[in-house]
Amino acid sequence: MTSTKYELAPHPFGTEIGIQEIVEQFSAQKAWEDKYRLLIQLARQLPALTDDEKQQTQEVKGCENRVWIGALINDDETFHFYGDSEGRVVKGLFVILLAAIEQKTAKEITELDFNELLEKTGLPSQLSESRQNGIQSLITAIQNIANEMTPA
Repeated sequence: MTSTKYELAPHPFGTEIGIQEIVEQFSAQKAWEDKYRLLIQLARQLPALTDDEKQQTQEVKGCENRVWIGALINDDETFHFYGDSEGRVVKGLFVILLAAIEQKTAKEITELDFNELLEKTGLPSQLSESRQNGIQSLITAIQNIANEMTPA
C-alpha cells in the first residue's frame, strides 16, 4: 500500500501496519491475556485526537466508552479514517478496524465482512456483550460515513 501522510490525525494503520499483519499477530497469541496485551499495544500506537480534531468528528453512540470517528475522502475516492476512544480496549478494537479500512473505497468498505475479520483475531469470544454491541455501532458508523461521503 502507498504510505500517505495526512495533515489531520495521521496514524500508521492500513498503511505501515496492515490488517493481515495484525490478524497474524493475534493468531499467534493463544492466551487471552496475550491478546489483551497486544490490543493495548496497538491502541497506544493510535495518536490521541486533540479537542479541535474531536470537534471535526462524530461521536459514536452505543459504545461503552466515548469514541470519536472522522473521515476524509481522497482524490482517488479512498478514505482516510481517524478517531479516538477513552477506553484502551475499544481503542485497540478501533485500530483493527482502521487497519482494514484505511485507503479503501466505499465499495470495498461496505463489502468488507467486519465480523469475520474480528473472528480471525479470536477477540469477539472474549468481549462482553456491551463491548460487542459497541463494536457493531462503530462498524455501522464506518459504513454510514463511507456511504454518505461517496460522490454521486
